[in-house]
Amino acid sequence: MEDLQEKISSLKGVGPKKQQRFLKLNIETLEDLLYHFPRDYEDRREIKKVRDLEDGEKTTLELQVHPLKKRRAFGKGPSLLQLVGQDDTGRIVITFFNQPYLSQMITGGTKLRVYGEVKRGPRGLETTNPDFILLDEKQKNHWQEILPIYPLTKDIRHKELVKLIKNLLQTLKEKRDDENFENLPKALIDENKLCQRLMALEHIHFPKQAKGLKVAKYRLVYEEFFFLMITLNFKKTKVREQQGIFLQGDKEVQGFLQALPFEATKAQKTVIEEVLQDLKGSVPMSRLVQGDVGSGKTVVAMAALVAAVAGKSQGAMMAPTEILAKQHYETLSRFLNPLGISVGLLTGSLTPKNKKMMQEKIREGKIDVVVGTHAVIGEKVGFHNLSVVITDEQHRFGVRQRKTLSEKGNNPHVLVMSATPIPRTLAYILYGDLEVSVIDEMPKGRKPIETKTCPMEERDSVYEQMKEELNKGRQAYVVCPLIEESETLDLNAAIDLQDRLSKNILKDYKIGLLHGKMTYIEKAQVMKQFTDGELQVLVSTTVVEVGVDVPNATVMVIENAERFGLAQLHQLRGRIGRGEHQSYCYLLHQQVKEATRKRLEIMEKTNDGFLISEKDLEIRGPGELFGLRQHGIYNLKIANFFRHQSILKKVQQDVKALLQEDPKLQLEKNRKLRRILNQKLQRYRD
Repeated sequence: MEDLQEKISSLKGVGPKKQQRFLKLNIETLEDLLYHFPRDYEDRREIKKVRDLEDGEKTTLELQVHPLKKRRAFGKGPSLLQLVGQDDTGRIVITFFNQPYLSQMITGGTKLRVYGEVKRGPRGLETTNPDFILLDEKQKNHWQEILPIYPLTKDIRHKELVKLIKNLLQTLKEKRDDENFENLPKALIDENKLCQRLMALEHIHFPKQAKGLKVAKYRLVYEEFFFLMITLNFKKTKVREQQGIFLQGDKEVQGFLQALPFEATKAQKTVIEEVLQDLKGSVPMSRLVQGDVGSGKTVVAMAALVAAVAGKSQGAMMAPTEILAKQHYETLSRFLNPLGISVGLLTGSLTPKNKKMMQEKIREGKIDVVVGTHAVIGEKVGFHNLSVVITDEQHRFGVRQRKTLSEKGNNPHVLVMSATPIPRTLAYILYGDLEVSVIDEMPKGRKPIETKTCPMEERDSVYEQMKEELNKGRQAYVVCPLIEESETLDLNAAIDLQDRLSKNILKDYKIGLLHGKMTYIEKAQVMKQFTDGELQVLVSTTVVEVGVDVPNATVMVIENAERFGLAQLHQLRGRIGRGEHQSYCYLLHQQVKEATRKRLEIMEKTNDGFLISEKDLEIRGPGELFGLRQHGIYNLKIANFFRHQSILKKVQQDVKALLQEDPKLQLEKNRKLRRILNQKLQRYRD
């Protein structure tokens, strides 16, 4: 157990099956287990009197108990033991199911300390299967006053997880000293008055009092930010050590912009200039372009590809879905073919014969720009001379996938695009290895989408308003509810919704269905029918979030909108408002709490994706929004970019000073840190 990177199967009681169950919680190693932090705590310190109890509260009581009723199990029925517990202010009935051994342990006059939920029932106050100890000196030591509550799956029991963590910490205390167990430089620990790592882990899992918990959290937040920032700095340094391909394409790019049937926005021109400067630099471009849905990121991508071809080389653009890849292919062909630039499409649905022909053309340099899905990074795909690599909706690709595409060339320039707006300050942190450009301006003529939140009782009225638009020749989307991350349940909900709408309120209109279980050909067929106007309404799961561009669609109804995050609602809404006509988005919701209603109302007040993203970030946290594993780092488990900004700023200063003194961590005092960092980078390289 000397290496925390050992698999948890090295622990007693964790066999192959249980190891697989822990993987569902992203617990693979001993270190993962130690850093699986509680999501909350139950404070059991306050002992209440019976007379002060309220219906539904969870609390601690000290009672003297007497048996009231006992029933042995027979057949498949449960055993039952009922007790009457009382203190000097009143009495409460305590019921234990399926714990027959308790009748031997608890007799008349026994004193217990119990913790459980209190309900008011036929016999007065009651509590069922509470945690308890006998109030004697031996048992008192086993009472945990502040109990950790962990994120779990149905296959992992809370007591089982607590026992494993407790035993591991005890073993570490016996076998390790604080200095050997440390992963931060001693100078930083002393300067920031951080507690030792082992102490922090012990107190975060099993705090004895609030102060110890606070000290532990501070240490672990600092540690998490530290490894995030130093990893990002290392990645950026590695990029700067490479030799870039010099591309001079200013003249050709200007010709491309002048040939567009519309004028690029000021924001687009600014970002294109930043890209062109990168392409002429001595190191490979490594830039993120983020902008709202419909802000014109594709124009920036095309400018970079024009510069690549002007430099007698090739460009590649990778998209997460075949629908989006085909859409990009059609767009790029329309604008680049007249400039003499050949564009090819490479996706998984091509026939073996066509795929082989396309691969040969790419390898021989007969295709200037390749657009595709993951098929672009297939083993058999080779480029003649790849100089510019672009990934769209980059958060949907893992680090290894982006890296594999880059390796198809010799240190090519890399441009990643995202329509998930992130506050600029946070973008610099999340994408610390990239330069950040923002398109914060929409093309002329775009009208803000009118958004309205509506209770489900107004559902019929909403669909009547949709019909008014349909009768004008417009089209509409209906997004079905999100069902607990289950594709099967999402599919069933979509089929059911389409069936109900087509038989009732929208029976006079042609309705299509789009969902993730369809093949690419099936999806493409439905989208073509919708794009061509053969379908008036498209019922869809969230698969419609990416890559569907139908300017004639002016209405979106999102059912059970309370189940979606703000950023996802904004992405969905971005499917409409792409033409000249006014568009409308209706967020139908069930009865919700005041906080949820106010969250949804943010969508009514603004179409600004950056503002919406910031609000969503405050509410849900960055890990859930951006999945930091996709960045090749690890999910933030305890740190929060908003709540812990002061710690983050201090960490940034400390990392900067550390790397200024020792850029490659080669000094003797930093060698252990370098080893730990290499270990982390190796593991999270996807």
